[in-house]
Amino acid sequence: MKDTVIINEKDNVIISLTGTDKIPPAHKIARRPIKKGEYVIKYGEIIGRATEDIAEGEWVHTHNVRSHLDEDVSYTYDYHTEPLGTGKATFMGFPRKQGRAGIRNEIYIIPTVGCVNNVCMRLEKMAQKLIDDSIDGIYALPHQFGCSQLGGDNENIKKLLCGIALNPNASFVLFVGLGCENNGMDGIREYLAPYGRDNIAYFNCQDVEDELAYGMEILSGFAAQAKVLVREEVDVRELCIGLKCGGSDGYSGLTANPLVGQVTDRLVSCGGSAILTEVPEMFGAEQLLMNKCKNQEVFARYKKMIEDFKRFYTDQGFPVYENPSPGNKKGGITTLEEKSLGCVEKAGTSDIVDVLAYGEQVKEQGVTALNAPGNDLIAATALAASGCQMVLFTTGRGTPFSTFVPTMKISTNNTLAAKKDHWIDFNAYPMDADALFDLVLDTASGRYTCKSEDIREIAFYKTGVTL
Repeated sequence: MKDTVIINEKDNVIISLTGTDKIPPAHKIARRPIKKGEYVIKYGEIIGRATEDIAEGEWVHTHNVRSHLDEDVSYTYDYHTEPLGTGKATFMGFPRKQGRAGIRNEIYIIPTVGCVNNVCMRLEKMAQKLIDDSIDGIYALPHQFGCSQLGGDNENIKKLLCGIALNPNASFVLFVGLGCENNGMDGIREYLAPYGRDNIAYFNCQDVEDELAYGMEILSGFAAQAKVLVREEVDVRELCIGLKCGGSDGYSGLTANPLVGQVTDRLVSCGGSAILTEVPEMFGAEQLLMNKCKNQEVFARYKKMIEDFKRFYTDQGFPVYENPSPGNKKGGITTLEEKSLGCVEKAGTSDIVDVLAYGEQVKEQGVTALNAPGNDLIAATALAASGCQMVLFTTGRGTPFSTFVPTMKISTNNTLAAKKDHWIDFNAYPMDADALFDLVLDTASGRYTCKSEDIREIAFYKTGVTL
């Protein structure tokens, strides 16, 4: 059939690239008759069951397909990956006394509690006079939490904010507290003490007479030190990228996600690292990732992460397949399995070398799985707080957001790239892994390739009670 593509010879659907009068672009067409109750196959894997007989050439979507996800599925470990080659690459970064090199020379102002957001934002505004061409920015990172959280939430907000402070892009960090919050400064100091950082300062607004003057004195000293930092050539082993998709469509698993997977493999072959998250968007593809875990111990931790996240859904009374979104469906994605199989393409063919809890720092070279949800800003913040210096964000629908590290928007299709040129940094069609890899290195070396670079936002993954 003209203007269609078969992803895998096992598939009983084909993809309409340009659409027809009755079938939108990137949606599925039956490759042969599919009986009611029969599996629908895409990527060579099951993406659902037909809810009625589907004739050859007929549109295959939510009106005639349902999810085949089994909330009680059992998992096995059958390791198999293809060995990667070896390579070498470098970028121009800022070496750090502790940890990996930064790709930006920035100063963060982090509130321990939402009560001091306004103080932090006023400090950011006042500090702009301290910036010259040698400093990439001074940014406040407001949020609404830090008090009235209980249990895991109280611990996780501390871990997230400390992870932000540890990001290699932060040359200096100022924590601003109120002085009476649950997420107190003593806990922040205690958490960060083992990392031995001397680039972090702290104060509580209730403890000083003029919080703005006090904060500006600290920021002035930071800026003076930041101005003498210079970029040096560093090995790409010091680079870690976050892998994220949002506003996915039927093209995502054909263009942008596989393209990012090729870049991930190339980065890993050169000794670099990547982090994959969006745990709910692994459901339906989780066994494929389990089979890439480098050993039984990593498999066991990955399996536990998946099962715990599923249990969290069901304990709240929700099915694990409460996905995809309306935009995903409009773009051609029918079931969560289909969305997940396209989503995990971003991880390439590399081993899964480690599994991180939310807020935990990346430790291993290679591809790591991180426990965080699929929500765009929450997941992207979690990736950066775990140590990613940039995030590669694939999208079929488009979005203007960015987290607190450079967030590169990669479009899945030409229409989006043309319509939202002011959002999109790279078009994945046609697929050019060399060009995208070069752009990643250029971005790491200081080129402002991300059109959302002036945006700095964070979001917290909240799971419990607020008092």
